[in-house]
Order: sequence, then structure tokens, then C-alpha cells
Amino acid sequence: MSAWHVKGSYFEACNCEAICPCRWQGGRRLFTASSYGVCDFALSWHILAGRAGDTDLTGLDVVMAGTYADTQPWHVALYLDERADPEQFETLTNIFLGRAGGTVFKNFAKRIDEVYAVRRAKIMLDHTPRKWFMRAGDYVEVRAQEIVPSSLPVTCGIPGHDRMGEELRAEILRVNDAPLTFEVRGRCGYESDFDYRSEDGPG
Repeated sequence: MSAWHVKGSYFEACNCEAICPCRWQGGRRLFTASSYGVCDFALSWHILAGRAGDTDLTGLDVVMAGTYADTQPWHVALYLDERADPEQFETLTNIFLGRAGGTVFKNFAKRIDEVYAVRRAKIMLDHTPRKWFMRAGDYVEVRAQEIVPSSLPVTCGIPGHDRMGEELRAEILRVNDAPLTFEVRGRCGYESDFDYRSEDGPG
């Protein structure tokens, strides 16, 4: 695939207790296992600027839902903006499933073992502070307003530990796309920005 670069805003939630055990605090990871032995999650990206070769990805949205047991690989479903044309759809699939390598593969996609589905969906994202929201069709819904205070900086490996962000408490995390079916309330979330690129991507 051509050199690519996507950047924008990021919001996620999972079923762990805040502060999520996966986070780094003060530059190091303090825990090694999820709160309940299985992590159920939903991740969202709004691309403020993006391109892969001649394919413009600016303004498109991506959501991923998934699950994994501690030390086990991820099983996921990927939801892509229904506004994407066929070329954009294929490009986003390759980038966010790690098939295009680069930062996405290094940060998280290398953990993906099984992809249950790649679907077009009407995606609604709000990454405004204290109004965090994601929806992907009838499959995924997440809302958060509360910031969880920490005396140390908290970072997340998915946007990258070089990106500063805020730990959150999600009001609701709901995924209904069998075999991914779960709903929890009052668990952890995170907001940040992201900047992903291919190995030889533009600056």
C-alpha cells in the first residue's frame, strides 16, 4: 500500500475499573492484568487529516469493538464510516486492522487474531471534553462525561504513550454484534489524540 498518515482525536472505553490496568502512569505500567481477566472494549477515531497515496481520508470515522482474555489475542469487529467510497473503505480496513503495518500494527493491531466482521455503519462521534460519545449503527454505544483524577500522567498504548490524554469513567459501554455482546456501566475510558503513519509515511 502507498505511504499513509492519519491523525485526529481518539476515545475509548472498556470493562476494566478506572484507572485501566493497561495504562501507563508516570511513564510506566503498574499492573499486568485486566480488572476481570477479560477485556471487552470499544475504540473510536475521528480522522482530522489523513491520506494514503492519492486517497483522502480526512473527516472519516472508525470504530472497533472487541474482546480478549489476559495474554490472549484480540477478537474484533471493525466499523467504517458509511460515507467512505470503496477505495477509502479498503484503505481504512488495511490501516486499522494493521495490514498496512506502520504505527497501527506496532501500537495494537499486532494483537488481533480474529476479525468477526468489517461493516459499514452510520458512525456518530463526539470527542468534545465531557461530551465524549461514540455510536456505530445499532452495534456500539459509549458515553462518558467524568474525568478520573490522577496524580501521575496517564497514557494509553493505542494512541501511543507519546500522546497525552485523560482517564475517564464511562456512563455506558454497550456492544451488540454477536459474538460480541456486552454492556457495562461506570467503567474506564480514555481520550487523547492519535498520529499514525506508515514506516515511510509523510510527516
